[in-house]
Amino acid sequence: MNILIFSSYKDSWNSVRPEAEMFIEMVKLGHNVTIMTQGYSEYVPRFKKNGIKVINCYPTKKICYKSIKTLRTELSSSHYDIVYAMNSKTIPNAAFACIGFKSTKMVTYRGTVGGLYRHDPSAYLTHLHPRVNGISCVAQAVTDDVRKRVWMDPNNVVTIYKGHDLSWYQAQAISRSDLNLPNDAIVATCIANARPSKGVHVLLDSASKLSDIEQLHILLIGRDMDTEANLALAKASGMEERIHFLGYRKDVPEILATSDMQIQPSVSGEGLPKTIIEAMAMAVPSIVTTTGGGKELLIDGESGFVVPVNNSQAIAEKMRTLCHSQQTRKSMGLLAQQRVLDEFSVHNTAKQHIDFFEHLLAQ
Repeated sequence: MNILIFSSYKDSWNSVRPEAEMFIEMVKLGHNVTIMTQGYSEYVPRFKKNGIKVINCYPTKKICYKSIKTLRTELSSSHYDIVYAMNSKTIPNAAFACIGFKSTKMVTYRGTVGGLYRHDPSAYLTHLHPRVNGISCVAQAVTDDVRKRVWMDPNNVVTIYKGHDLSWYQAQAISRSDLNLPNDAIVATCIANARPSKGVHVLLDSASKLSDIEQLHILLIGRDMDTEANLALAKASGMEERIHFLGYRKDVPEILATSDMQIQPSVSGEGLPKTIIEAMAMAVPSIVTTTGGGKELLIDGESGFVVPVNNSQAIAEKMRTLCHSQQTRKSMGLLAQQRVLDEFSVHNTAKQHIDFFEHLLAQ
């Protein structure tokens, strides 16, 4: 099978690796892969080393004449079975470029719940574009949402989880002293871009119900966490000195490795949070909410806890359970780690994509 990927790989190595390695795995499965991306991306040498043809092209906007022309030229010179566009800039350009190439199936990737509506004209530039043949969704929650919006056969909208490898996440735990934490601290970490949908305010409200656990420290990692509202919640919690606003950090894996639990308190709009997978791979138990795909990663009560959205009491109760039992933290973490091995491997992800592509080509 000849597959052309249109995506961006200019972000950090850790951020793009699950997606990038999936395409390398497709080559190992015997398929020909071409990737259109920024030529200066750090991943480009690894792509080439593994036999992937790289075309230096990435759109500057949603309708980029140069990108459309470059892709059409490539489609004219070589036959491709699949064109797979991965984001809001590449999807419209790929869709217009694929017009007229009837034997090529156009596939898009969807990573979030919500924001896709039939009454929105801009949606017809992306997943509702009539040239799109299939949509790969990062989680079942995303698939369920997309199937309500599209006009195509719902069987052409599928869930394929991103694959991971435990070796990617075996970071050396940062010293507690480097974080100004006592060695016997119980560390709960929340990693997020500080948008209201991430629910950091809910986590901070739960802290007021946990102030009696003197060993508990909460680490908030991400840009703009220290808003006036969040700082006020921390001050009112009764454990202000044990809530640490660390801001943006490049050593997130090392911090996660020293954590005792990871909290994802999101209230809406999630796809499949990568931080949950990272925590699972490091054998760190997570508490997640029911929004988005996070709940699909864990088995509630076995490899982590799933709680309702906007429920600080539920978060506090599960945090208290983990605080009170080191054995529970350890056993849940190990079960979560095993689940990554069994259910979320790179090989499985690549194979599921190939099966999906073959399904579309048979139509």
